[in-house]
Amino acid sequence: MAKGEETKQFIIEKAAPIFNTKGIAATSMSDIMEATKLSKGSMYVHFDNKEVLACAAVEHNMQMLTERLQRNLSQYKTSKEQLFAYIDFFSDPNHPPVVGGCPLLNFGTEADDTNPVVKGKVNRGIQQGEKLISGIIEKGIANKEFRSEWNAEDFATVLFAMLEGGHLMSRMAGNNDKMITIGNSLKKIIEENTV
Repeated sequence: MAKGEETKQFIIEKAAPIFNTKGIAATSMSDIMEATKLSKGSMYVHFDNKEVLACAAVEHNMQMLTERLQRNLSQYKTSKEQLFAYIDFFSDPNHPPVVGGCPLLNFGTEADDTNPVVKGKVNRGIQQGEKLISGIIEKGIANKEFRSEWNAEDFATVLFAMLEGGHLMSRMAGNNDKMITIGNSLKKIIEENTV
């Protein structure tokens, strides 16, 4: 990696948790300069403006979340174990796998009406998450772990939405009580569809 690319990646890595914690609107270039110890000129050599850097930070946060989730799921062999592991991976929103919380929820809420580029990135992230879940279920159906009539896409949507909603509720309450209830309910549905 060339020196310029290394510096650019360094800036993204330092900026990503700040944007995910404070939000795009509330994060200033001064915040990023303080974290990186780089001058304003150095920052603008690599990023035309804060919005370009924010988009890179959104991508980085979502990529980190995906990589950590994939690493976690790869430890399990059966589809049922992977679905349970998926739920457990997100079971403690107050100690999230990515600094600042779920980037899809954080950036999606902020960008909904204000930033169509970030909104598009978050929407693609949601679709990829649902596709991952439905793929695990379809593999389980093919391996005769799950009932053949179980609708993988419908449950993927339910699981994803319930975990995101639980994440919000738990972060607001400052405890994981709601997420535990949601996780148990989702696992019960999985058990009911296990052969």
